[in-house]
Amino acid sequence: MTAAPAASLQTIEVALTTHPYPVVIGNGALQQLGDWIRERGFKPGTKVLVVTNPVVHGHYGEAALGSLAAVGLDASALVIEAGEDQKTPATVARIHDAAFERRLERGSLIVALGGGVVGDMAGFAAATWLRGIAVVQVPTTLLAMVDAAIGGKTGVNHPGGKNLIGAFHQPRLVLIDPATLATLPEREFRAGMAEVIKYGVIGDPELFSRLETAGPISTQASVGPALLQALLERSAAAKAKVVAADEREGGLRAILNYGHTLGHVVETLCGYGTWLHGEAVAIGMAAAGEIALAMGLWTAGEQQRQLALIEAAGLPHRWPDLDQDAVLTCLQGDKKVRDGSVRFVLPTAIGQVEIRSDVTAATIATALARRAD
Repeated sequence: MTAAPAASLQTIEVALTTHPYPVVIGNGALQQLGDWIRERGFKPGTKVLVVTNPVVHGHYGEAALGSLAAVGLDASALVIEAGEDQKTPATVARIHDAAFERRLERGSLIVALGGGVVGDMAGFAAATWLRGIAVVQVPTTLLAMVDAAIGGKTGVNHPGGKNLIGAFHQPRLVLIDPATLATLPEREFRAGMAEVIKYGVIGDPELFSRLETAGPISTQASVGPALLQALLERSAAAKAKVVAADEREGGLRAILNYGHTLGHVVETLCGYGTWLHGEAVAIGMAAAGEIALAMGLWTAGEQQRQLALIEAAGLPHRWPDLDQDAVLTCLQGDKKVRDGSVRFVLPTAIGQVEIRSDVTAATIATALARRAD
């Protein structure tokens, strides 16, 4: 009988009607990965495929595999390249090949150890191997910790747009160890802060104000451990609440796409890898705020507060030089289009947004021109 995981870690429940799961947060969590997986009902001898990338594997692969082996799980690693340009069906096929070679069964488990790209691909592979096997998310980037690892959205990119191929497949566990951020490049940390700012705009004005008074928030050192832990917990709780209310994005969950509709346009038209996902989201939030301003949904003062916080996080907010027709065409290919109309998440106040399908091409063009370099 394995010992119960240590109680010092904070646990937030994603309270789905079927298959609820915990988000576990705290320094040292990675060392307890095996214990937490056993706690979720996986028996000794269970085959576990840890999917990771070269950098993360070098830093944390040994700790993860050691923790799994210590509780009797039959674990091995698959190391894949994980840049945004690698987020393709071909890379998922490599995970499927490894699952076949290592004889993963319906009771087996895939562990995603890495950032959002690894989590999306490993989650999609788990969703589609043997019509669905279990996945555990162990995010090692701030962006994945506060957003991508929670909620069960998995997928890969198509040449026509981001995340057009995918599935909803909830993890059995999300394990977040802030200590793994020690090796995260500062640019990646800043990209994660975009998603934290998003939570403030869409529903947590107290979080937004706390970020405003924190001073520079562009590095882990400037944020500090206490605020970092608070940001992780508040973001996870916000995501968990929305996902539990709307698991498959039928309504409320769409607010989590704030900044993403236009952000995906930036990623697609500029080429994957030109901007990190969080950087593109920051640009998309600034653009969405400009559209909201043009439509009279919120004030110039609120837009300026958003821009100032994006700047404090060291993130970009100017719209790149993109052909307007290409932008409109790309928007029509977005997976959130309904009945031919693009749905925009637009702010009406700090802490409040609404979903609109009545944004005209002229309004988009005017707003983007105002945000242009």
